[in-house]
Amino acid sequence: MKVTFTAKRGITAEQFVDILKRSTLAERRPVEDAACIEGMIRHANLTVTAWEGEMLIGIARSVTDFHFACYLSDLAVDAAYQHAGIGRELIRRTQGELGPRCKIRLISAPAAMGYYPKLGFTQNMQCWELSPPRPR
Repeated sequence: MKVTFTAKRGITAEQFVDILKRSTLAERRPVEDAACIEGMIRHANLTVTAWEGEMLIGIARSVTDFHFACYLSDLAVDAAYQHAGIGRELIRRTQGELGPRCKIRLISAPAAMGYYPKLGFTQNMQCWELSPPRPR
């Protein structure tokens, strides 16, 4: 298996939905909302991808200022390629694109809570969320 990683190659909305589905992350993403998926891809300002040939097998999609904070919105690896260090390398390469003071923050999927401490992440109990207002 020859895997290549890059922060320079764009992806389509279709490729994004496909990797979300092959990673099981689609269960928690709006894959049926094409406009939302397009916006997620278009407005992420740091995307690191993993490829085997022409097949997208992993993605780390982030929103960042590159100096202080990086929100890692999606870390998805094709289930057939998991446990091969691809997620770890996607995070390492994401970090490599950031400034020396920049911290990566993320919200873990319930099934991945044990994964992130193995990579050096510490849990921050001070995170808050604000959902959009409900239409009237």
